Amino acid sequence: MKKFVTILIGCSLALAAGARAENQQDPKNKKSKPVAKPVVSKQQHTVNTHVQTHTVPTTHVQTMHKNPTLQNNTKIHTNNTVTKQQFHTVQPNKVPVVQSHNPVIQSNKLQTVQSNKLVVNKNVQNFQPKHQNFHAQVNSSVASVHFNQNFHFKNAQNWHGPHYAAFQNYHPQWHDHGWWHSHHNNILLIGGGWYYWNAGYWYPAWGYDQSAAYYPYDGPIYVGNSPKPFDQIVADVQTTLQEQGLYHGEIDGLVGPLTQEALAAYQSAQGLEQTAAIDQPTLESLGMG
Repeated sequence: MKKFVTILIGCSLALAAGARAENQQDPKNKKSKPVAKPVVSKQQHTVNTHVQTHTVPTTHVQTMHKNPTLQNNTKIHTNNTVTKQQFHTVQPNKVPVVQSHNPVIQSNKLQTVQSNKLVVNKNVQNFQPKHQNFHAQVNSSVASVHFNQNFHFKNAQNWHGPHYAAFQNYHPQWHDHGWWHSHHNNILLIGGGWYYWNAGYWYPAWGYDQSAAYYPYDGPIYVGNSPKPFDQIVADVQTTLQEQGLYHGEIDGLVGPLTQEALAAYQSAQGLEQTAAIDQPTLESLGMG
C-alpha cells in the first residue's frame, strides 16, 4: 500500500513539472515574462535632442535670415541620418529691406540736385568785379561814330519787354554845355567823351564839349540804379566774354564793334534779344545786374 502511494505522488509531481514547463515556452501565455525596454544610448539621445532644437520656429527664422537662398527644404545631417524640415519663406522680411534703401537713394539724389543748383546761383550772385579802378582811354584802333539825329536801333520795336524801352525810344540829342547841366545832374567824361546818366543808363551828351567827343558807340549803356562809370562794367563784361571765347579784342572798357559782336553772340546763345548792347537782361544773365 505504501509503495502504491509513493508511485502516485511521484507521477503527480512529474505531471506538474511538465505543465509548468509548457507554460513557460508558450508565447501567447499572458503570464509570460515581460520584454525588457531597449536601452537608449547617449549618442541616440543627443541626435534626438539636436533635431528637436532645430524644429523650434525661432531657429527657423534665424536660419532663413542668415541664408536667404534657402527656399523650402533644409536638411540636417547627423550621423548618417537625414531629417527634412519644411520652411516657408518669410515675405515681410524682404519688404522692409527694399523700402529702407529707396528713401536713402532718393535723398541722395535730391541733395545732389539741390547742391548743384545752389553752387550755380552762388557763383552768379557773388560775382566779383575785376576792374573797379578801371578808367577807359581813347583807343586808336576803334573809330568814333558821328552824330546822326535820325539814328535808331534796327529791329528795336520787335524786342519784347520793358527793359528794352530805352533802346526803342533812343534818339541822339545835340545840346550845348549849359543845356545838359540844366537837365541832368550826373555828367561824366568817360573814355574820351561826355555822357549823362538817366534811369540806369549812360547816354552820349552830344555837343557838350566838342574837344572831347570820342564816342565809339551811340546808344544807352546800362549800369543799374547808381551812376557808376560804365567803363568798369564794360571791362568786366569784356573779360567774362573773353573767358567764354566770344570776345577777341582788348579790355578797353569801350563798347566798340568787337564788343558788340561778342554781346550779340552771347545774347543769341542765351535766348536773349540780340541788341548787341549792354542791357539789363544781359547783365543779369552774366551775374552783374
